[in-house]
This record gives sequence, C-alpha cells and structure tokens, in this order.
Amino acid sequence: MGAPKEPALERSLLASIVAEPGYLPELLADFAVRRMGPAVPGSVDQLRQDHPDATAEELRQLVVTRGRRAVVSEGSFVGGPFVVLIPVAFCAALLRQARTVLELAALDGRDPTARARAGELLVLQGVYENTGQAQDALARLPRAGDTPARRRRWKALWRVTLRMARLLGVLTPGDGGPESGGRLRGLAVQVWRWLFLGVVFLVGLVAPLVWLPYMAMVYQRGDARLTKRVLAYYFGDTAPSPRGRRTRLQPEVVAAALRALLSLLVPIGMIAVTLLAGLRIADSHWPVFGIALATASAVVGALWYERRRRRRRQASHV
Repeated sequence: MGAPKEPALERSLLASIVAEPGYLPELLADFAVRRMGPAVPGSVDQLRQDHPDATAEELRQLVVTRGRRAVVSEGSFVGGPFVVLIPVAFCAALLRQARTVLELAALDGRDPTARARAGELLVLQGVYENTGQAQDALARLPRAGDTPARRRRWKALWRVTLRMARLLGVLTPGDGGPESGGRLRGLAVQVWRWLFLGVVFLVGLVAPLVWLPYMAMVYQRGDARLTKRVLAYYFGDTAPSPRGRRTRLQPEVVAAALRALLSLLVPIGMIAVTLLAGLRIADSHWPVFGIALATASAVVGALWYERRRRRRRQASHV
C-alpha cells in the first residue's frame, strides 16, 4: 500500500486554512491528529524494529533527527520561480513538525489519534498557555467554511503565510527578550533580521537554492526550541541546553550552502557569457540579462526539484 502523497495533505490543509484564516493553529493541530495520527503507531513500531537495541532516549533522538531533516527538506524549497510555493512549503514544514510531536507522544505511550494530542500540540507551539484553553478553542473550531472570493482569498493566503512563518520561527528566529540587551537592541536585531530576510528573498529570485542554507538554519533553530519543549512535556527532560554558541556546523547546512553557492554561480556565469557574446535586444543588455536570469533560475530550480522528487520516490519504495 502506497503512502499518501504529502502535497495532497498540504494543499488540503491550506485550503481549509484559507477558508478560515483566523483558526490557523487550531486547524493545523486538528488536521494533524485526524489525518496523520493513524499512521504514527506503525511508524513508531517500525522504528523499534529497525533499532531493536536502542534505548528509549535513543529512540526519541532518532525521531527528532529524522523529523528535523524532513522539516528542512520539505520546507526549504521556496525560492526563484517557485516563490508561489511558499505557503505549501510552510504547510509541509508545520505538518512534519506536528508529525514529530505525535511520534514522541506515541513513544510516551499516548494515543496519537486522541483529540487531546491536538490541544497539547497547541500548547507546545506556544499558542495557548494550557490544554484547557486549547481544548476550548478546538471545540469552537468551524467544521466547514465558505470559500472566500478571489480577492479575499489572496488576502487570506498572505495573512496565513505570515502566521505560518511566525509559527516556524522564520520571521522571529531569535530568542529576543529584555535579557538580550534591552528594547532598543532588540528592535535593532529585529530590523536587521527583516533586512537580511529581504536580501535573501531578492537573491533567491535569481538563485533559488540560496534559500536552502538560510531556511535550513531557521528551521533547525525553531525545531530545536519546539523539541526541547516537547521532551520536557512528555518525558520530563529538563536538562539545560549549552549556553555557549555552537561551533560545529551540521553537514546538511554545509551541503546546502555549497549548493546555494553553485546556484548563484550559474546566473553570474550566464551574465558573463551574455556580456562576452555581446548579445543585445533593442540595443540593450538588460532584456538579455532578464531572460538569462529567469532561464537560469528556472533551470536550476527545476533540476533541484526533479532530484528531490526522485529521491522521495525512491525513499517511498524502501
């Protein structure tokens, strides 16, 4: 039996959220438990079979590591000609984070299909302070919404995308707070992050894979914070994280950075070829530059997407 296609899940969830944008976290939690929860026990059992000698702590770490890699893989492809896929990519990342939470809950002996898991997920995401508030919100969740008009739909999609980015930590990736140096410094840090995000976005229009190392680091940082809360909630793991900065780069981040550099060299090379060949349209290099950059972006993005799709298909048959 083949696994359900993730893009179908992502688009189904996104359609529900756009119809009711004010209920994004609740719809996400409810959807994850209903649509993904039933597959979690089998996944956890398979993990135990594959690692029969693993301790409980090692099994938890395997779930966390596997989930984090999937979050980075599913959510990072949002640059270049695929900017329109940002909402789908964010949905994929959020659903994979929810899947990890459900798997950890299952390792703790909890039923991943129980409605209580949706309330716990909302608390762990920081949406509500306690499960009582979360369950009350889930009880008020609308079951069916009218499809908004096209103009309202685009506006709702924009609002939903920003809220998903905040849940993932894309717009607020740092820890912030008064202890980080005062309100003025906190404001300066936020401005810097927004400027940096804007630069990455603009460069990503030309070289799509530039997004990969940036999104990989953002997702890993946000996922680490969520995982810490989950482990403390389900397993009482309250061990403090190291205070010093991490100096060891993750192999996935290094590989993504190298791919991003290569994707940036492709449009630069095409511009150089255009200049050397003296190609012009209407006695100007700029139209040729635009065509070259658009072509390079589409080709690099399509090659990366095809490679990713082939790897996912191979993994589904393992």
